[in-house]
Amino acid sequence: MTATAFNPRTLLADSSLGVLATIKSDGRPQLSPVTPFYDQEAGVIYVSMREGLAKTANLRRDPRAALEVTSPDGWAWATAEGTATLTGPGTDPHGPEVEALVDYYRSAAGEHPDWDEYRAVMVSDRRVLMAMNVDHVYGARIR
Repeated sequence: MTATAFNPRTLLADSSLGVLATIKSDGRPQLSPVTPFYDQEAGVIYVSMREGLAKTANLRRDPRAALEVTSPDGWAWATAEGTATLTGPGTDPHGPEVEALVDYYRSAAGEHPDWDEYRAVMVSDRRVLMAMNVDHVYGARIR
């Protein structure tokens, strides 16, 4: 029997649910469940979030972040660390901020059934796109 080597980057790329850690103003971590998309080739993790939430405010003050994902069976995990940049929120449904969110959605989920509705919601929700340049990845498969 041949064991396959564990690659934490593959787990990051395959995961659609993770926990984003940002840094509060008092230095403690703030954790949020998120839907990440990891572009392995570019080494960037994307997450859509709303303006005004703790994670968004934390990243505007201190762009350092980490994202942890766990395998469905719970026996493997991966963490990516890096520096985030935020794009948005946009006020124009066809502006560059919303186009960045459209690109994120297409990469993460495919085509949306109603792009006009999606664009309107991105503006009304004051959505922001986080792009975290991954500096370090680590993880393990326990069994």
